[in-house]
Parts: sequence; structure tokens; C-alpha cells
Amino acid sequence: MEQLEFFQLQSPCRGICQTDNRGYCMGCMRSREERFGWLQLSPTEQRNVIRLCRQRMIRKIRAERALAAENKSGEQTPPQGELF
Repeated sequence: MEQLEFFQLQSPCRGICQTDNRGYCMGCMRSREERFGWLQLSPTEQRNVIRLCRQRMIRKIRAERALAAENKSGEQTPPQGELF
């Protein structure tokens, strides 16, 4: 049985309506289908989309941090020259 909803869930849109190379919005991390069909989704489906968006954002942030750490570590350790 689905729980009754008293308030409509707000769209996760942040007003940054550009897509990345994977097709997700760079602001809210929704796919094209999730953005265009938001109003037709049930509250349960909307909560699921929001959960997926959070997971996508966490993965994106982790990947960016790993890339930054990799670039930073590469710059800090120059190749060792000959000692003799």
C-alpha cells in the first residue's frame, strides 16, 4: 500500500540545464526522460529519481576528487634524475 502524500515533491532542478557526456543534467543529475516526465511520475517514482540523482552526484564527485588527486600526485613527484 502506498503512503498518502500531502505535499507535492519539489523538482530537484537547480537551473543548470546542460547535459554532460553521459546525458545527465549537470545541475540535478537527471536523465532526459526523468526531467521531461517529472510531472507524470508518482511521488514514489519521484523519490526514487531523487535517490538515483544523489547516487550519481556522489559518484561524480568521487571521480572528480580521484582525478584531482591523481593529477596532483603526478605533479608533486617529478622523475628522479641520475645520481651519478
